Amino acid sequence: MKAELINPFLESARVVIEQVANVRPSTGQLGVKEVVVSEQYIWIQIGMTGQMEGDIVFGLHEDVAKKVVSAMMGGYSVTEMDEMSKSAISELGNMISGNASTMLFNQGVVVDITPPKLMVQAATEAKKALTIPLIMEGIGELDIQVLIA
Repeated sequence: MKAELINPFLESARVVIEQVANVRPSTGQLGVKEVVVSEQYIWIQIGMTGQMEGDIVFGLHEDVAKKVVSAMMGGYSVTEMDEMSKSAISELGNMISGNASTMLFNQGVVVDITPPKLMVQAATEAKKALTIPLIMEGIGELDIQVLIA
């Protein structure tokens, strides 16, 4: 697993979040950790096929997800993760991944992405992932986790 694989997703997440939520995120510490789906977290999983096989997983605490969706909706107060909110947060993952796949293509790496899969609580086996948090001031953290075969 190479650290440079996460860079297009990191850069894309910064750009997309700044555009849709009007927040400029800062970067946390790059590391490797076990991904475990836990309660009160929302996970957006995007599959990748082509020259990179695996998954990109974006993890947010439910309260952070509500704040992000609220910012995406121009400040409209979001108090629950209803179908509209889940759709918005899924689209955020889709936009980040789509933009990142274009960046990868421009670097000579051809990948296709799957539609986002939203997981709230799911039983999954722990997997090691290259991970980096994006810190959004006043909102919270978005974990970007790359699970590449």
